[in-house]
Amino acid sequence: REKMIAARCTLPLTDTPDLPADLGMRHRAAIGVTETTDADAIVVSEETGAISAARNGKFMLNLDAQKLEAILSE
Repeated sequence: REKMIAARCTLPLTDTPDLPADLGMRHRAAIGVTETTDADAIVVSEETGAISAARNGKFMLNLDAQKLEAILSE
């Protein structure tokens, strides 16, 4: 049986000041959670479908499937 462990969680936002202005709350939370944990985060834009990923507080924009697979395989 699967159980929901948490819902409506608030993730830590990054305090990095030099991010592009068009990055929204999900992107900032993805970066923030990778700054404070060992997690990787993947963000898919609901507007454009663009795939981005965050690891160790670093953000990688506009990834294709091959690049995302390579990042996750590391």
